Amino acid sequence: MVQVAVMGAGSWGTTVAKVCADAGSDVTLWARRDDIAREINGGKDGNGGRHTNSTYLREVELPQTLTATTDPARALKGAEIVFLGVPSQAMRDNLAAWRDLIGPDATLVSLTKGIEHSSRRRMSQVIAEVADVPEERVAVLSGPNLAYEIARNQPAATVVACTDDARAVAVQEATAAPYFRPYTNDDVIGCEIAGACKNVIALACGMGAGMGLGHNSIATLITRGLAEITRLTVAMGGSERTMAGLAGLGDLVATCNSPLSRNRTFGERLGRGETLDQARESTRGQVAEGVISSISIAEIAEEAGVDMPITDAVVDVCHRGGSVADAVRSLLGRTRKAE
Repeated sequence: MVQVAVMGAGSWGTTVAKVCADAGSDVTLWARRDDIAREINGGKDGNGGRHTNSTYLREVELPQTLTATTDPARALKGAEIVFLGVPSQAMRDNLAAWRDLIGPDATLVSLTKGIEHSSRRRMSQVIAEVADVPEERVAVLSGPNLAYEIARNQPAATVVACTDDARAVAVQEATAAPYFRPYTNDDVIGCEIAGACKNVIALACGMGAGMGLGHNSIATLITRGLAEITRLTVAMGGSERTMAGLAGLGDLVATCNSPLSRNRTFGERLGRGETLDQARESTRGQVAEGVISSISIAEIAEEAGVDMPITDAVVDVCHRGGSVADAVRSLLGRTRKAE
């Protein structure tokens, strides 16, 4: 049995904690809010002592062996694997507050798919820098992993990417629940670039769906989106092969098609004519990760000399006041060429 800490009790953090508990790990989940921690521990009034996180996972019952706390020191004490499930733009500040509590040989696993806006760094780079650990101690979990489905024990697979094979295998074993199949990979760059970029393509697919475009249009966006993600991945030193796997195509298809995807649904609201502020209000004040990451991804692509027209169109809509209709017209009006 391995001791696991999951830092962040949102939908994905709570789901990963459940997966690890169901895989036989000893799990402590850190929650920012006391009411969420109490409910996860079975202490919410009126729920009959059931272990739930209704704020993020509705009625899903959590393992009784899963313990939640608002004390980061308690969550991190003795943890051999630390999953970091806070938003990308909050990762640096949170980790700076926790780093002295993390064990000297613990493996740090990023659950966050995004790019830090201020530095344009991938999450594994931010983690290694802030925690002052070598990059081989940092792993990434990525794949077609919609939290609510996995929390309900629906079968899914994922990728554990780490340059240290032994650590990748340790995380693989810690997350190998009966309904959750983890594969290992050493392409951290590819998995992270794909994980960040697919959110932007999902926004574009949502916009198209909101405009009433059909399956052909969405399939075209997904396919051409994969092409531009692959170009950037290779330019950044990642593997083209990763793009054909779970962390690439698998995650992209799930995020672009599912109503459970925040990026897809946020884009759909924009496609229906809502402003960015209106879409934010309708999603309880939350902004989809792809909105935040799109600028950084576009800037990285420009520096690398990589053409990413769908990403540029999303940036135009979300940050430059462009219309969804104009963005679609610009994509269709591009110069014709061989695929």
